[in-house]
Amino acid sequence: MFVYFAVFPVRWRTLAFKLLTRKSVTGKRSMILIAGPYRSGTHDDPVLIEKNVQEMESYALPIFRAGHIPILGEWLALPLVRLGGSNHIGDEVFNEVFHPIAIRILEKCDGVLRVGGPSAGADEMVRVGRSLGRAIYTDLAEIPKIE
Repeated sequence: MFVYFAVFPVRWRTLAFKLLTRKSVTGKRSMILIAGPYRSGTHDDPVLIEKNVQEMESYALPIFRAGHIPILGEWLALPLVRLGGSNHIGDEVFNEVFHPIAIRILEKCDGVLRVGGPSAGADEMVRVGRSLGRAIYTDLAEIPKIE
């Protein structure tokens, strides 16, 4: 194989070697935002909201084990919402922080994993991620592994 490659210019051999030996599509660890329903379908019932968060969190360890950095917007938003003095879901402080911080996270992320059922907020994260040129995944199996 390497004898065959010797006839190509160095830059082509270098590119071919990189393509044949890469560990992921990006060649690096990625930060991946997990986007799914938070309030959708819950009627703001705290038990159902917690179930939605647990569903999103269930993807975090597999993403980590694939060599990447998983993140949920909720992990950063909810403490800030509390610190801001929010009294209930959907109040002014909640709305000031909840989706805007996820968009700021997307500016630093490399991809979005869309999980769960219908959610305008999660669909918005996919739209924003796509507009920023981020990788969009709809299944864990699509995320490349890093060794």
